[in-house]
Order: sequence, then structure tokens, then C-alpha cells
Amino acid sequence: MTKNAENILNIINSPSTPSHLTAEQIYLILKEQNQKTALATVYNNLSLLYNQGLIRKMSVEGYPDRYDNIKRHDHLVCKKCGKMSDIALDDFTGQIQKQIGIPIISYDLKVNYICDECLKSNIPG
Repeated sequence: MTKNAENILNIINSPSTPSHLTAEQIYLILKEQNQKTALATVYNNLSLLYNQGLIRKMSVEGYPDRYDNIKRHDHLVCKKCGKMSDIALDDFTGQIQKQIGIPIISYDLKVNYICDECLKSNIPG
């Protein structure tokens, strides 16, 4: 693993780092840490880490991809502002496998809702 990939993985897995970061946010954190890297390098390393199964990539329509640790958890996603929060639900792997009759590797569950901030501000959409 390259030093850049290792640094990015450490950022994503750090409990002190906000979760669900975009590539641009990771790039800015690296710059704050005085690490010289290009945004393209961040994207390339995120792709490498994702393909190796070391991080999760979450897509929400209309927003940039976000990256997260691989610890089993699900997500709440605000349909108005795109805010993403972790939620802990039971693991549905066994139920899904029983229903479809084939083994599954993983799944990503995104529960859509309207966050408190959007409800209070009446953001259209």
C-alpha cells in the first residue's frame, strides 16, 4: 500500500475524523496535515482502497460520493440536503440470503428521511 493510500485510510478510519467524507474533504484534511498530494491522487487512492474492500463508497443522487469505514452499519440520508448519519440496525444478511437463495457478500442500506434542520428551515424539494 502506498503512503498516500495509508494516510487516506487512516483519515477514514480515525474516530476523530467526521464520517462520510468526500474526496475533496479528504484532500483538504491531507493539506491541513501538510501532506503534499494532488486531488487526482486522492481519487486514485480512494478507488484503490474501495476495490480492495478496505473502505465503503456511498453514492447519493445529486451529491458527490462519500467514503466510510467498513464497519457494518447503515445510513440515514436526508432527501433534501444530502446529510448522512450512521444508524445501527440488525444485520439482514441471513434474511436476504434466505429470500434470494444465494450467498451475498455485503449490502448497503440507506434509509431516506428529512433531517431536523431541513424540516425547520422548510428547504424546498
